[in-house]
Amino acid sequence: MRQMLRPLFDRVVIKELEPDRVRRSGLVVPPGSHEPPPQHGIVLQVGPGLDWWQQAGVQMPVRPGDHVVFPASAGAWVDVEEERLLVCRVGELLGALEPVDDGPDPV
Repeated sequence: MRQMLRPLFDRVVIKELEPDRVRRSGLVVPPGSHEPPPQHGIVLQVGPGLDWWQQAGVQMPVRPGDHVVFPASAGAWVDVEEERLLVCRVGELLGALEPVDDGPDPV
């Protein structure tokens, strides 16, 4: 029987994307460096939020499919169906990456 992890309350399930070790400057950050950079991944599942959120008009700020950034210390890692997933509270997320329209190219 196949299993899926359903997050409870204000938690989200994230699949981590491979860390990018090359910065725009060309600097290569070696594995095991003193302070790991924030990590990023794709939201797979989102919990319903907390009980009082609906009364206060608060909704979960992320949806499945969102590309999010989180610190290395966020949440707990679990293995489900041979896949390593992060389960963390939505408040631990640093932000969501969104595409930006740069506008028309200058002539």
